[in-house]
Amino acid sequence: MLMYKQKKNQAGRGGGNRLLISITVIGSAGPIRFVVNEEELVASVMDTALKSYAREGRLPILGSNIHDFVLYCPIAGTEALSPLKTIGSFGVRNFMLCKRPQAVEEGGDGKPAAVGITRKNSGSWKSWFNKSHSFKVSSH
Repeated sequence: MLMYKQKKNQAGRGGGNRLLISITVIGSAGPIRFVVNEEELVASVMDTALKSYAREGRLPILGSNIHDFVLYCPIAGTEALSPLKTIGSFGVRNFMLCKRPQAVEEGGDGKPAAVGITRKNSGSWKSWFNKSHSFKVSSH
């Protein structure tokens, strides 16, 4: 009887359903998994993911500023998720965390100097995913 009341109080405290989500960080060995309330904001989930990533000592080192990253839902489309939406509003549990593309700056000679992603290697996580999973069959 006592266990039932504790579980009931814990469920009432959260205010919503809890979800086990997986966030894949491009370049990392595997996804980060943790439980969140479905009414948490995307920004809060990104912050939790970055803290968990750092706490686990994963590589490559990312930093902790959520403004340097975007969260994608691979099933929902190629647009980054809005940090002000709730994580449960997308209806999925698998996400991808990527570094935000850097803007192109003007150089001293008037030509644009690439700071981050350039046209040569630009693309979304989908193009990276497709390239990394392309299978090449070599003849013997």
